[in-house]
Amino acid sequence: MMRSARRYWPARLVRSPLACQWTCPMEMRVIGLTGGMGAGKSTVAHMMRRMGMPVFDADAAVHRLQAPGGAALPAIAARFPQAVRQDSATGHARLVLDRPALRRIVSASPDALSVLEAIMHPLLRKQAQRFLHQARRRQKRAVVLDVPLLFEAGWDRLCDAVIVVTAPPPVQIARIRARRAMSAEEVRALLRRQMPDQERRRRADHIIRTGLNRHETRRQLLSVLRKMKAHD
Repeated sequence: MMRSARRYWPARLVRSPLACQWTCPMEMRVIGLTGGMGAGKSTVAHMMRRMGMPVFDADAAVHRLQAPGGAALPAIAARFPQAVRQDSATGHARLVLDRPALRRIVSASPDALSVLEAIMHPLLRKQAQRFLHQARRRQKRAVVLDVPLLFEAGWDRLCDAVIVVTAPPPVQIARIRARRAMSAEEVRALLRRQMPDQERRRRADHIIRTGLNRHETRRQLLSVLRKMKAHD
């Protein structure tokens, strides 16, 4: 069911907790996509992209911002100098992030995580704003904000509807371990630091369960999109 808390643009300007005002045409639906690690969110995002929907990938945007010479590095270097180094191997000096060092700093201090988020969120906001404006110019009918921390960062308030992707914990753990050198207990500890999946599902407009196979995931996605279209 669509929730009244969702914002429909441009009936009014939207002010988010990210301190930004965006406007979008009424005919462009903004779909939020989120889920925990190993839930299958990337698979669903890929399916939506193949259906022709532009997808803003927050993880990819963060990676670009933190890549060598990236826009986030000067601010990160100012607050966490031990996590950034100068690299002149290419013939000109540029900043390079030491990701393991930054992970250690953030893991050891909640305050450090808050500082990092304060650096990254405004930069992500600008990239998302550019994405939305480009989609508007291209007269897209639907776009996707693929954001792992969608609820935590308040980005759900920018969406007409939110899809939460979920999977049983054993499936999540197996998926994460398949791509990371972690024990099952380490993965469980990592998942415990995230928003509980039950809370995500409670706040969702639509839920896609990915514990079976890709065909079933696609079937659920198509069903969700049909419901959204019927709601228009």
